[in-house]
Amino acid sequence: MLNKNRYLLGLTLLIASACRSDSSTHTATPTALPIIIRQLLQGAAPISTTNPPQPTLADFWVGKAKFMPDVLDTGLPMGESETIVMSNGELWSYLHASNRSAGVKDQCGAVVAFPGCTIIMRSTDDGKSFQYGSQPPICQMKCLQCPCKSETDHIDQQQYPRVAYDGETMFMAYEYRGQTKLRRSNDGLNWSAPENVADTGIWRLWLKPCGSAAETIDAHPFVPKDFECLVGAPPGIYIEGDQLYVFVALGQSPSGMGCFVGNKRQPASQMKRCKANPLFIGAKTYGPVNERGPKTNAFFDFRYISSADVVKWGDRYYMLYEGVRGPGPGDPGDSQFGLGLARSVSNMLDGKWERYPGNPILVDQPGNIGLGHGDLVLNKGVVSLYTSLDGVKRSRLILKWL
Repeated sequence: MLNKNRYLLGLTLLIASACRSDSSTHTATPTALPIIIRQLLQGAAPISTTNPPQPTLADFWVGKAKFMPDVLDTGLPMGESETIVMSNGELWSYLHASNRSAGVKDQCGAVVAFPGCTIIMRSTDDGKSFQYGSQPPICQMKCLQCPCKSETDHIDQQQYPRVAYDGETMFMAYEYRGQTKLRRSNDGLNWSAPENVADTGIWRLWLKPCGSAAETIDAHPFVPKDFECLVGAPPGIYIEGDQLYVFVALGQSPSGMGCFVGNKRQPASQMKRCKANPLFIGAKTYGPVNERGPKTNAFFDFRYISSADVVKWGDRYYMLYEGVRGPGPGDPGDSQFGLGLARSVSNMLDGKWERYPGNPILVDQPGNIGLGHGDLVLNKGVVSLYTSLDGVKRSRLILKWL
């Protein structure tokens, strides 16, 4: 996805923020893209810079590679992160945090309520460990006024941020109250006012009908039905040429992955549903209601599919995504999470996709709340993944040959 500086030999994983940073102030400004990245952006064949080449998700799909634990505790908090490699070698991780997790304050000085706003954590050791840039951490997004307001500034719910970069502008998509919001930046630090991505959100039928059957919220054995349509939730983002793609969850129980597409220079409100929606659908049923272990792996993505992280290798696109089976009997909330993998059937991003037959890819059900939101990074030719294996700390895994 154009959101990480993953120059990979084979992964046409684009970049994140090719920026120049002053180590004393941490200010950043865009800089020229390296030649290899320019070639990838222009559609040239990927250039191998390591010998032998490092494995890609294409190798993982055919059983030649595996993610293996490398650093068990990176310092990233539980939840979600979007890590990019800056041109000075630092890794910046965009994530949402609040007083509950990090003592975060907004730029007006007020404590931020959970789930929180988007902040940056930084690594100066090639992504082994991350620290806050200031204490207490400060929200990245400036509010329109003080005090900040949830309705206009989304200060209490800039959740699940994803970032994409086209060589000039950085684009950030995040969730607010089920809606998908988009902001733009020239330096990765200062962001434009939020734009709503088309008509994303969660609603009841008295407001308007669902756009399609795939957007409906159907019955779940352990979740009382309230809302009836969903097009939104934790997003993904990808840029290809002038086209901006934003990935969203479609419906629940079962859930599907969908996307919106539009010219990146136009308002996000003008984006249109992808023609192939839904790109793919998760498990059709909850599965055995009295089982919660590995026997339920096949049903790990029944209730929710979201948090797309998209890359390209060869003629196919690959996507990590979060699957949620939902709660089990007696659970107070969602308790079964997994990390899934899917790929495009053809060379079309806006086309049909297929799920990896070995999903979920890291651990058996029931998984944990920090597992599903994968954070792929390419740094110095190595593909790494930030996620939680134990539900307590956030780890780094490395993709290695078997």
